[in-house]
Amino acid sequence: MAENLSDFRHIFLNDVPMMDVRAPVEFGQGAFPGVVNLPLMDDDERKKVGTCYKQQGQQAAIALGHSLVSGGIKRARIAAWAAFAQAHPQGVLYCFRGGLRSQISQQWLQAEAGIAYPRVIGGYKAMRSFLLETTQAAAQECDFVVLSGSTGTGKTEVIADLPHGIDLEGHANHRGSSFGQRTTAQPAQIDFENQLAIDFLKKRARGHARFVLEDEGKHVGSRAVPLELRLRLEQAPIVYLQDTFEARVERILRDYVVLQCADFAAMLGPEAGFEAYAARLLASLDKLARRLGGDLHQRLRAVMQAALVQQQQSDANVGLHLEWITELLRHYYDPMYAYQRQSRAERIVFEGERAAVMDYLRELGSGTAL
Repeated sequence: MAENLSDFRHIFLNDVPMMDVRAPVEFGQGAFPGVVNLPLMDDDERKKVGTCYKQQGQQAAIALGHSLVSGGIKRARIAAWAAFAQAHPQGVLYCFRGGLRSQISQQWLQAEAGIAYPRVIGGYKAMRSFLLETTQAAAQECDFVVLSGSTGTGKTEVIADLPHGIDLEGHANHRGSSFGQRTTAQPAQIDFENQLAIDFLKKRARGHARFVLEDEGKHVGSRAVPLELRLRLEQAPIVYLQDTFEARVERILRDYVVLQCADFAAMLGPEAGFEAYAARLLASLDKLARRLGGDLHQRLRAVMQAALVQQQQSDANVGLHLEWITELLRHYYDPMYAYQRQSRAERIVFEGERAAVMDYLRELGSGTAL
């Protein structure tokens, strides 16, 4: 029998392949990056066994489970586990608490396929607790700097270029604004938190103790920033990234118009993709209707619709989009950021354009800034 594992740090630092034998509904509520769900019981089987356990006790529930997962169903599941184990000989399997389900899966794999495969002691629950503690420890023990700046300055690009940058928007699969929703869905809250914790774990293992994170609110899209981390960021020094107005407009045009349209087209095909992209862009503007006021919202919406239909859809020209982007920056985003900057002016420790900010943040990462 393979040696079972409880070194969670080793598992996550080394991206140990993991096979999750929980039911699909459990997996969907939260999992770890890259893990494959190969359940011992499907959702319906799990529900029946759970009901039996409550009504008749453990032994009856175990007997029912064995009767439900038998014959061809059992052989197919063991074959799937064996294929995973053969493809990932250094991997592990786990269930929710490291109990009966993972033990049964482990025993069947050994008896029927001749494969001794380790399981994680404590299962998903223990690993999840370890990651929660990892983020809490980082929030308590590390230093942080918040990268701020007006919309379109390229803050996320700077974070991505720093070895000690933590990309909250990347982990949340959202750009963090009303227009920030991506073509694919955001991860579950638990998945977001797990990915963030593993990022901290790996970067701290490389020796980083100071981290740069983008200026976000309580949420990135609909994913909540962990409270202990958010409280630290609300007090952290701020580095302010600057860029020309023209460069910001062009960056927004690239990210939210050109690239987003291409993403939808790649996912749904040219026609359906353009329709979905256009609907998303208009819906994003509509989220700001109350804040913009009726007149400005309607004017910008008319310009956006013209840009979509008269130019982009007909001849692939995106030039007319520059008008609503310019107006939205001048009348909404820039005044909002100016107010936020003024209210936190005492926390700003450095400001400049990209090259200067990158130099400062790299020095910070080496421990010589601040």
